[in-house]
Amino acid sequence: MQAASNKLAEYLGDAPTVVSPEYKSREDGSTMKALAWFGARDVRVIDAPIPDITEPDDVILKVTGTTICGSDLHLYHGEIIQLKEGDILGHEFMGIVDRVGPNVKNIKVGQRVVASFQIACGECSYCQKKLSSMCDRTNASGLQNAMYGHRDAGFFGYAHFTGGFPGGQAEFVRVPKGNVNLLPIPDSVPDEKALFLSDILPTSYHAVVDSGVKKGDVVGIWGLGPIGQCAARFALMKGASRVIGIDKVPARLVFARGKSGVETIDFSKYSDVVKRIQELVPGGLDVAIDCGTFHEPKTLLHKVEKTLMLETDVSEIVNEMIESTKKMGTCGIIAAYAGYTNHFNIGALMEKGIRLIGHGQAPVHKYWRDLLALVESGELDPTFIVTHRVSLDDFPDLYASFDKRLDGVEKVFVETKFSAPQSAGTPQLSRPADWQKTIYPTS
Repeated sequence: MQAASNKLAEYLGDAPTVVSPEYKSREDGSTMKALAWFGARDVRVIDAPIPDITEPDDVILKVTGTTICGSDLHLYHGEIIQLKEGDILGHEFMGIVDRVGPNVKNIKVGQRVVASFQIACGECSYCQKKLSSMCDRTNASGLQNAMYGHRDAGFFGYAHFTGGFPGGQAEFVRVPKGNVNLLPIPDSVPDEKALFLSDILPTSYHAVVDSGVKKGDVVGIWGLGPIGQCAARFALMKGASRVIGIDKVPARLVFARGKSGVETIDFSKYSDVVKRIQELVPGGLDVAIDCGTFHEPKTLLHKVEKTLMLETDVSEIVNEMIESTKKMGTCGIIAAYAGYTNHFNIGALMEKGIRLIGHGQAPVHKYWRDLLALVESGELDPTFIVTHRVSLDDFPDLYASFDKRLDGVEKVFVETKFSAPQSAGTPQLSRPADWQKTIYPTS
């Protein structure tokens, strides 16, 4: 798949952008540790050149915190097209400013900052509206343009389909348009609370806001990984009367009930999720949000079709949401989907008057200042989702363990040699190789 997609991308050519993913390396030839992709389930910590200022708006960070995201597993399994051997992964990170380009006046060397996972130009019509993930000018993928009719912004560490920018699962990272894509962090907010402003907090908040959750709503959330857990929190903060989470990983179900008071459905026990929701909520949900994944089909039919590449994504969760939601209700999709699906229940969508919303990649710039204010005030404490802390050296084992849901893993803080000591109340350093209990074996 990768060879074919890369060949097609070469044929289609690149779209024009205002930034380049390639960077200059340091003149002294110095290297850093970085996590790179080499094939399905093959990620390695390598020595890579340390980036230097390449374009006048660049900022170079010493990474003090990074993490693994559920969407990174799509890369791990080779399910996102236009991956190339040696691509440095990672789109959720923060750090200390090491170098700044001559055009950067608002960011200073030595500042603590968090990066948005998307690279926005700051000038196009979307960026002017703070819709940073929709920037028109930073993703050169002609293939994405051909598939979707448009292009998203460039993203860090997420294949050449999103621009091919080296990511932040590394000791250093180049941030193009650093004057736009970095948010300074006050000293009162430790790294463990600031890091997730890069992605999961704006992403989960966007799903709740964009789907219009309001006081008294009954909300269903499919998938209780980090995005689902945070979306449940935000739905309750918006006044939802009930939140029902659907998953089959025992530790995640326990986590949701214990940490947030979420009602849960284990779909390994209730195979007919729609029937179970209708029993719990006569009349149906007000809002349903897909925080799950496309790469683990539940039914044999979709497993066969996906294996044979007759579809890239599966429609099972979306169909369950449409059938479980009340007439004229709302269904939102924040889960990462990439291509095409079969057996979509378009009839139920139309006849029930369901508002089906593709939330898109979350526009981090629209929300991150407000979310930082909630963190500063103590109204929001993101550390509730952090279950583990590991070293960058253990990234390959972390990918394998995260994929298998070992040891109740939810969100992991990954430290580098530049990281501050662990802050109070957060997990101590551990090694994935020592994690024990298999919560949920994957096929």
